[in-house]
Amino acid sequence: MDQVTHYLVSESRTITAPRDRLFDIVADPAMHPRLDGSGTVRGLRRAPARLTLGARFGVDMKLGAPYRITNTVIEFDEPARIAWRHFNGHVWRYLFTAVDGGTEVTEEWDARPAKNRWLLKLLGFPERNRAGIHATLDRLADLARPGGG
Repeated sequence: MDQVTHYLVSESRTITAPRDRLFDIVADPAMHPRLDGSGTVRGLRRAPARLTLGARFGVDMKLGAPYRITNTVIEFDEPARIAWRHFNGHVWRYLFTAVDGGTEVTEEWDARPAKNRWLLKLLGFPERNRAGIHATLDRLADLARPGGG
């Protein structure tokens, strides 16, 4: 179910691809600049070849001005769930559920555990992230097509 609140954005889409394939794309940090629909992830800094629980990975970002961020994987249940957070505490989460015709993919931006969540709300991140999530799910579907990734 799609959900938007001040501190949680959750959008789902059925993608015609096996969940293992979709999970592999998200678990590959080198794919994140291609996967990101918000346009803020610009490049990979340092990261393992594949994410695992506790893995740390850095990315170059740009939202107005360029900056760097380091994320830590905090949830990892292959091929069903992966999530990471950075210093402010908000979480990016992907859930993969096998369904008839493919996989239901849910992407969540969860600011409920964030340290400065009031500021995220004030800056309009719930709606901004909703648009980015829609675009990310489109990109994930494209990357999962044969020859797409």
